[in-house]
Amino acid sequence: MASCIALVVAAGRGTRLGAPLPKQYLPLAGRAVLRYSLEALADHPAIDAVRVVFNPQDAALYDAAASGLALMPPVAGGAARQDSVRLGLESLADAAPQRVLIHDGARPFLDRGTVDRVLAALDEAPGAIPALALKDTVKRGADGRIVETLDRAQLWRAQTPQGFRYAPILAAHRAAAGSDLSDDAAVAERAGLGVRLVAGSEANFKVTTAEDLVQAEQVIRARQGDIRTGQGFDVHAFGPGDRVWLCGVEVAHEHGLVGHSDADVGLHALTDAILGALGAGDIGLHFPPGDPQWRGAPSRRFLRHAAGLVAAAGGSIGHVDVTLICERPKIGPHRAAMVARIAEILALDPSRVSVKATTTEGLGFTGRSEGIAAQAIATLRLPLAP
Repeated sequence: MASCIALVVAAGRGTRLGAPLPKQYLPLAGRAVLRYSLEALADHPAIDAVRVVFNPQDAALYDAAASGLALMPPVAGGAARQDSVRLGLESLADAAPQRVLIHDGARPFLDRGTVDRVLAALDEAPGAIPALALKDTVKRGADGRIVETLDRAQLWRAQTPQGFRYAPILAAHRAAAGSDLSDDAAVAERAGLGVRLVAGSEANFKVTTAEDLVQAEQVIRARQGDIRTGQGFDVHAFGPGDRVWLCGVEVAHEHGLVGHSDADVGLHALTDAILGALGAGDIGLHFPPGDPQWRGAPSRRFLRHAAGLVAAAGGSIGHVDVTLICERPKIGPHRAAMVARIAEILALDPSRVSVKATTTEGLGFTGRSEGIAAQAIATLRLPLAP
């Protein structure tokens, strides 16, 4: 019997944010918002397993956010959050955990102490939630006017994860099916279950609006005070072919570029710049040119690998700058597409990507149109060493 399973609710659409993606999948310092919650729960020693309740239409987004984490298979949610939680609880029937934690996937800054306090309270009560006491005076209003001033001493801001003994909260959710209750504690209250309040955390806020996402970015930046810069340089000679790959974009040309992979000189230089900033060697160390599996491989795979190493280190990419050095082909007509492609690969805003081009005024091998060179600089933010 599993002692504790965490259920992460991530089936919503997050329409209030007005973003092109559901808020739980929006990039936050290079990783999905949801990823932070999953890592925090999966790493907690008292949690035996983690399951996400998601929208199957977001399967590709979920797979990317959960990549590399040992999680239970996700289950489909319902039309409303309460439906999603009930379905998630139902899916745990075979595991029959003693306790369950129910967490919002859009709360990325969950700390171990909050989880510890919720679990400790479950030793004495069937339910427990983290909460914060109100600091501001609270007014009840109607039609734009104050109706009364409420006693804030008895008012709390509820957070997640909300913890419960499994069997009682499952029964409570089944009984409340079809209701529109604001959180799982309200479901427990309706069923007569006692719910304890434990100390929450100001950092454990929910990303709901665009302002919340900006605040979350600021939290990440404050934690990543180790600024690193790396540089990369690469050269490929012209050879047979009628097109070249440059910064992830296919460009028609009278020659191709010679290389073991697709010979994308721009992405190779940028990959080396990121690896250099990490102190993680060079592209040849990670993708040996003598290894046949990389023959003809798209260079975006190399760049994504480097970005994944940054994320694994708890860091983010602040800015990248690539300079292509060649007489031909002309880069200007393709510059915007190159910026967009690099931004897509690295999950960056295009304003954090620069692509430039220059010539050597007819001098050297690039001046003689024998090949193309590229140099790149990458700026990373990494957590400060403890």
